[in-house]
Amino acid sequence: MRLCVYGAGAVGGYLAGFLARGGTEVSVVARGAHLAAIRADGLRVETPDENVTVRVAASDDPADLGAQDAVLVTVKAPGLADVAARIAPLLRPDTAVAFVMNGIPWWYFHALDVPAGENASSDRRDSETIPLLDPAGALARSVGAPRAIGGVFWPACSVPRPGVIRLLTGAGRGTSFGEPNGSISPRLEALADAFRAANLPVTLSDRIRALIWHKLVFNLSAGPLCVLTEAAVKDTHTEPAVIATSRALLAEAQALAAAMGFPVELDIDQVVATNTKLAHRPSILQDLEAGRRMEIDALYSVPLQMAQAAGVAMPTLEALAALIRVKARERDLY
Repeated sequence: MRLCVYGAGAVGGYLAGFLARGGTEVSVVARGAHLAAIRADGLRVETPDENVTVRVAASDDPADLGAQDAVLVTVKAPGLADVAARIAPLLRPDTAVAFVMNGIPWWYFHALDVPAGENASSDRRDSETIPLLDPAGALARSVGAPRAIGGVFWPACSVPRPGVIRLLTGAGRGTSFGEPNGSISPRLEALADAFRAANLPVTLSDRIRALIWHKLVFNLSAGPLCVLTEAAVKDTHTEPAVIATSRALLAEAQALAAAMGFPVELDIDQVVATNTKLAHRPSILQDLEAGRRMEIDALYSVPLQMAQAAGVAMPTLEALAALIRVKARERDLY
C-alpha cells in the first residue's frame, strides 16, 4: 500500500513512523522546521516501550509525492482548507481518504441513514458537508464525501521538538476507522491490514459516529476548562466549582449525543475521578500555547449548532465556548 499522511504532527507522525516500519510505503506532508528535521534525520517516534526512527518521503507539496492508495488526513480542523486546495495530486479515482481528527467531521451527515422525524439530524441526512467546517464546500468538491473514512485516535501524543513525536501514554485503544454508511468495506480492511502489520492497535466500526461522540463527550469534560485556565486536566480539577462545571459539560454533551441518535454511556463520577489524575494538556490547549489556530468549530461551535437544531440546551458549553472564542481572537488564533 502507498499511503500518505497529510499532516505529520503529533498524531500523523506517530502513525507514519510505525506504518513505515511495518512495511507500508509511507510519505508525509509536513512543513517548516518539522519537515526539515524529518528530511535531515528521519522521523523519530518515542514511546514508553521503544524508540523508532524511519526514513520517509516528505514534502510540503503533495505534488512531489504522487498518487496514493490511501491518504490519512491528520491535520487539525483549521488546516482543512489547505487540504482541500492541495490534496488533488495524491488522489486517484479509487483513493480513500481517512480523516483522523477531533470533534465533529465535515462529512458527518453524508450517508447518515436517519428515518425522517427520528431526531434533529434527519433534515440534514442527505447533506455532503457542514458549512462551518467546509466553507463553500471545498472539501466536498476536492475530496468528495464518498471517499471519506471516519477515524478516531485515542492515545495522547506530542511533538517535543521538530522531527520527533512522543507517545505520552500507552497505545491503548489505538485508532478506530469506520465508513460513513456503516459497512465494513474492502478499503477499511486494507487500511486495517497496514495497521496490523505495523503492530498498531486498530478497530473497524460499523458505528463510527458513536465513537466520535464518545470521544467528543469525554473531551468536553475538561478541554474547555483547560483552554480557559491554561492548565493541565488534573489542575483544573482542584476547585469544586470547576469540577461542578465539568459535570455540567458532561451532562449537556451526553444529552446532545442522545438527541443525535448516538447515546454515550459514561460514569460521570469515574470521568471526574480520572480527570483529577490526568496530567495531559489537551491538544487544543497545546495549540493555544504554541500560537496555532485552534479547532474551536469542530469541538464546540458545530456541536452547539447541532444542539440548537435538536432543541438541546447547552448553556455551560455555550458560555465557555464564547469565552474561548474571545480568548482565541485576542491572540489571532480564530
